Parts: sequence; structure tokens; C-alpha cells
Amino acid sequence: MKAFVTGGSGFIGQRVVRKLVARGYDVYALARSERSQKIVESLGATAVPGDITDTASMREAMKGSDVVFHIAAWYKLGSPDWPQAEAINVGGTRKVLRLAHELGVPKIVYTSTIAVFGDTKGQLVDETYYSEGPFLSEYDRTKWLAHYKVALPMIEKGAPIIIVMPGGVYGPGDTSIIAEMMRLFYRGMPILPGPETTLTYAHVEDVAEGHLLALEKGKIGESYILAGPAIPLGEMFDFWAHLTGKRGAVIHVPARLIRPFAPVMGFLYNLLPLPASFSEEAVRSLGATYIARSDKARTQLGWQTRPLQTGMMETFEWIAQTEKERAASGRPAELQLASLALATAVFLSAWWFFGRRRK
Repeated sequence: MKAFVTGGSGFIGQRVVRKLVARGYDVYALARSERSQKIVESLGATAVPGDITDTASMREAMKGSDVVFHIAAWYKLGSPDWPQAEAINVGGTRKVLRLAHELGVPKIVYTSTIAVFGDTKGQLVDETYYSEGPFLSEYDRTKWLAHYKVALPMIEKGAPIIIVMPGGVYGPGDTSIIAEMMRLFYRGMPILPGPETTLTYAHVEDVAEGHLLALEKGKIGESYILAGPAIPLGEMFDFWAHLTGKRGAVIHVPARLIRPFAPVMGFLYNLLPLPASFSEEAVRSLGATYIARSDKARTQLGWQTRPLQTGMMETFEWIAQTEKERAASGRPAELQLASLALATAVFLSAWWFFGRRRK
């Protein structure tokens, strides 16, 4: 059995490749860089130099595949290279899916995201939910285009695509905003912006297993949400404090007081080496709910998630191990800068609020 994988050196992709190899697949993984090649080769896969925006680089290695996993995507908050988002998430997805269909690959598993639903405004949605925005980030917008304007139309034309839709994913090796917030908590961030912001949390190994279950048990043309429990950020900080024995944030600042100053935070983000969670896009997203239910995947695929306590403790152990390396590079200074930026936003918010009251 042959599998072709894009994004095989990424956070989820590495676990998918490892699981495919363990199941006896001959895995070919696309690799854009020398570093990516080394990663996929260390997992037991054959590295294929190329890029999802270059059809020719994928053609030979994809031929004869029994399955194609398209996992690669652009995911960056507040990044100045946001114009790449559409080229990669939309254009790249179109090229991968079209090529796989053209070559007659019998199954294609495409990794979408519950971010295509945008801010669900407190509603815990399922696969039938639909929203056309407005979207809070370029990632959300371009993944929506890839899902609804590329993948679904191709399914209607007969492409054998199965869609998986992860929610928030965490675990050792994570570089997303979830890991960033976990690191800031670990370092003792005193101010928590937008405690009502709600995400879902599923361990990366469970999400990767969901990809394999979609291949083995999923129905062509169907979508499956792979999301863990939905928890507000303020409650998650309290949970982390309980798990680790560390003190949680002393000050919780409601999103409504911070969001008006997103441009200010964006200015500071461009000026100072702040974490991505303090970019203008991230601040605009405060108070949003990116939440969905995975009943369909659990019932039809037999998908399961490990206890949150087990997965989070494993992730904090990894964070503790890597903090010494980050300290040597001077990166923990991000905490002081982030706290200063937040304090500035809180001060401006208070000044604006009391100024209005005086009027």
C-alpha cells in the first residue's frame, strides 16, 4: 500500500506519517526544505523534494498511491507574509486535490479545520453548520475558500475526498497559539486578555489517529470534526494552575475592553518581538468561540481522545524541558514585553472608559 503525504514534517503530519509507516504503508512525503526531508526520512518515509504549489514536483511520487493525505497549510497569526496564505491554502490545495483525482487515487483525505465556521458565537456546531464570515484571520478566510470553493466542488465532480476538520490541537512539539499561551502561563504571565475566548482541545496524537480512522472507516464525500472539549481560556488557565501548581493570571481583562485597541497592539507587535498571540489578528479574535462537536467522528469512526489532564501534563513536561533552551536564547523576555503591551492596552481601555463616563 502506498501513501502520499503533504505536510508530513509538520505538527500533525509527522504523527500521520509515523502511523502510516507503522501500519505497513510505503509513505512518500513532500518536503520543501532540507530540514523537512530529514524529518520525514527519520520517520521512515521517502522524502519527495517539492511544493504543493508546484504540480510537477508531486506528479511522479503521487502516481500509484492508494491514498493521498493533504495536510500542508499556511498557518500564521499576524504574519507580514499573509499574501502567501491564499497561494498555499487555496491554490496549493486545488493543485494537490486535482492531481490526485487526475491520477486516479482511490482515496484522498483532506485536512480542513473548524476555523472555516469562524466565530460560532457560543454555539457548539457540527458538520452541517455553515457561515460565510466575516472571518477574523487570513487563515480562517483562506481555509474557508479551500473547503467550500475547492474541496466540496471537487467532491461534487466525483473526487474521492474525505474531509477531516480538527479544532484546537496541542501536544509536545506544538508551535501554535495554544502552545504559546501555555508557555506564557508557565512563565507566570500576570494578565490574561479575553478569558472568555473559547477553543477546543485535542491531543495531536489523537487528531493524527483521526486521520487514519477517516481513511479506514470514513465515507467518501463526508466531513468529520476532530475536536476535543470546548473550554474558555480563563477556565483553562485555572485548570493549568491546578495541574502544575503554578499561579494563574492575577488579572483577567474581558475581550470587549481589549479588542478596540487591536490596532495599537498590532503597532506594538510590529515594533517589539511579541508572541503571535499579541498580534492585531489575535487581539481581534479575543472573545470568539471556535467550537464544534465531534459526535459524528466518535460514532462513525470510533474516534477517541485521551483525558485532558494526561495530555496537558505531557505537554507541560515538554515545555519544562525546552524552556532552558529558550532561556539561553533570551526568548523569555517575550513575557515582559507581552505584559507591558497588555498593561498599555488596559490603561488605554480604562482611560477611554472613564473618559466616556465623564462626558
